[in-house]
Amino acid sequence: MIVLTKRNGERFLLNHHQILTIESIPESKIVMTNRDYYIVKETPEDIIKKIQEYSAKVQDVYREVTVVDKRHRS
Repeated sequence: MIVLTKRNGERFLLNHHQILTIESIPESKIVMTNRDYYIVKETPEDIIKKIQEYSAKVQDVYREVTVVDKRHRS
């Protein structure tokens, strides 16, 4: 989930897996798969960057958890 800011300054978490489209109107309008939408202060580029950063963190945690020490123990 990513943190975004509504026009009134309220911050909220958004499940980025549910985003259908992002429009620039000039704020960003995020349309969800259920057709609900949010108007946020972040630009589409900022939103994409937040999604990329979050996804990278998840991958790093996954890699860290799945690394197995295969050195022979004595």
